[in-house]
Amino acid sequence: MSAVSAAACAVILGAAFAAGALLIAQRIPRWAAPNLTRRIAPYLRDVADPAGLTPLQPAVAWRGWRSARDRLAAGWGGGASGDALAQRLRQAGLAPDVVAFRATQLGWAVAGLAIGGVLAVVLTVSGRGGLIAVLLPPLLAVIAIVLCEQRLTARARRRIARLEEELPTVLEFLALCLAAGEGLRDALRRVGDVGSGVLTEELRAAVLASGTGSNLSDALLALGKNADSPALSRAIEHLVAAMDRGAPLAQVLQEQAVDAREDAKRALIESAGRKEILMLLPTRWACI
Repeated sequence: MSAVSAAACAVILGAAFAAGALLIAQRIPRWAAPNLTRRIAPYLRDVADPAGLTPLQPAVAWRGWRSARDRLAAGWGGGASGDALAQRLRQAGLAPDVVAFRATQLGWAVAGLAIGGVLAVVLTVSGRGGLIAVLLPPLLAVIAIVLCEQRLTARARRRIARLEEELPTVLEFLALCLAAGEGLRDALRRVGDVGSGVLTEELRAAVLASGTGSNLSDALLALGKNADSPALSRAIEHLVAAMDRGAPLAQVLQEQAVDAREDAKRALIESAGRKEILMLLPTRWACI
């Protein structure tokens, strides 16, 4: 047995021993006295923990890992890149917590590193190791980081695309409610209650923000800024300008709905032009 094969076997045996030791340690009862939070939790359940008793604190090693992970994620997600990431998280419908996303991304990287290590050990034991076995763990870690990033970007794009698809219908429904004599806040609330799409969800959040102390115009402008959709931002800016000038809101919304439909038609034609060759493939296969 060569030295590399012996090292691979040692890694396998060490990993198996560590897994067994951790499983045994998890089953050992906790003999230490509960901390202060655990002792007073039953008397403060309605205030501090409505769901029940506070769970036991994690182990010291797990707390150390979480602390190190959060510090690394906080340093990784700062600056202008952190602002751009927070914007993408809002577009994807997630909480704009950059540190939490970087921590998830770091977890993906550790998982990729572990999978790469296992594959490298398997390749080494089977006698096909070498440079690929050395490069496989960091390569899989980088791939995991990129996949996590691309997954968020794709989710944000899909959500913005659905929002832009729903925009003409929502604007027309708002114009209909306003023409029937309802106020703008009531019309927005009605659309949020009736609809079930992405845009109606954002409108519900804007109405809730306006009902808890924020101005309706500011809530709508914040909605357009967070969505980062040109069609929605343009419609909201025209709506806010009409509110400030006292112009008829129903007519403004109807015009913006027409513009949004024209933009959607133009985007569809441009997409068909970019995919013209791909659209010919089914015809080619049918001829064959």
